Amino acid sequence: MSTHIEVKALLVAAVASGQGKTTVTAALARKLVRMGKRVRVFKCGPDFIDPMLLERASGVPVRSLDLWMVGRDLCRDQLVQAAAEAEVILIEGVMGLYDGTPSSADLAREFGVPVMAVIDASAMAQTAGALVHGLRDYGPVEMAGVIANRVASEGHAKMVAASLRDIPLFATLPRQARSLPERHLGLVLPGEVGDIDTLLDNLADQLVFDEAAWEQLRPVRMEIPPAPAAPTPLLAGRTIAVARDPAFMFIYPANLDVLHSLGATLKFFSPLADDVVPAEADAVYLPGGYPELHAQALSQAGAWRASIRAAHAAGMPIVAECGGMMALADTLADQSGAVWPMAGLLQGAVAMQPRLAGLGSQGLPTEQGVLRGHTFHYSRLETTVTPAAHTVKHPSAIQGEAWYRVGSLTASYFHAYFPSNPAAVAALFSRSVS
Repeated sequence: MSTHIEVKALLVAAVASGQGKTTVTAALARKLVRMGKRVRVFKCGPDFIDPMLLERASGVPVRSLDLWMVGRDLCRDQLVQAAAEAEVILIEGVMGLYDGTPSSADLAREFGVPVMAVIDASAMAQTAGALVHGLRDYGPVEMAGVIANRVASEGHAKMVAASLRDIPLFATLPRQARSLPERHLGLVLPGEVGDIDTLLDNLADQLVFDEAAWEQLRPVRMEIPPAPAAPTPLLAGRTIAVARDPAFMFIYPANLDVLHSLGATLKFFSPLADDVVPAEADAVYLPGGYPELHAQALSQAGAWRASIRAAHAAGMPIVAECGGMMALADTLADQSGAVWPMAGLLQGAVAMQPRLAGLGSQGLPTEQGVLRGHTFHYSRLETTVTPAAHTVKHPSAIQGEAWYRVGSLTASYFHAYFPSNPAAVAALFSRSVS
């Protein structure tokens, strides 16, 4: 039996945010799929929105890779599984190639994945070579090639290509008259863009792609690990009601996998549609999302609000993350300043603000060990409730987000990555929390 597997894989990275990594990765994924390739895409670092677009581009769910939050072993397991199912793996990096601890470069080196550098060539020509050689040599990393974004003309592309010396220009993408729409937390969700598939097809059509360079890419060899032991089904027989609609959609797919592997049955419902908490539920999971965009509708969802209050009064475990917590405060002030009543399980007022209020990897100390995850939000909660605990920022180890416990409710701006500690997750969704 083989102990390894080989697959073409690239980590798509850049010198900084804003260079067009997501657009280029989406265009490349869509182009390869249209060429008949089986493609799997991953996103490096904590993120909910970019994976939705990359899933739309590739047609396959997009998982997270992060050496700290996800962990080396689970990153390796996911890559090996993808290699067994696909011909091509694309990994979109996070921020700049060397930014963060761990960085996208650390991930690339850990698994021997060559880097495809995306550069915004709109305001440079020959200097592209200096930039890319610096990206390669600083680490160093193995540089497979370059995709030049926002190229003005064929002549411009030739100047960029000549400057790269021994590094191939893999593809170019011209300046776009229309970019992917954004809002405060990132890209607008794919389902909100009516012609998103046309937009992705147009990007793929405009990606001038060197097929010979593609064929010359070396395959990445990955060692096949032993099969992991199945987790103890600590939630066997339990039904967890999971909020899922345009107001609550920031859920790591791996989180749902963990709940399934722990033995739970999942029942999805929509607070935005004024669904009540399902009658068969033993616990409720309110993930993050955009409640601030739907505050008026949530304030008018009387059946939903009454049902979550009744669940809380009955001692049902409720786990609320970021947007989920915002919807359970007394009030929520949206970006226009309008104040809307929420469910009122967590005393306090939430208000949106123009500046980022929290960002980065964090860990929550629990009796079962650290539960890892991240935070990313533009709102603030003003409350008199004393936090039961605080997360710890990674890697600085300074105090992070407040974590509240009110009866059977646990709530925080912290988004947990459930595979990092399934036992802690099982405890959160069990009656013992209250």
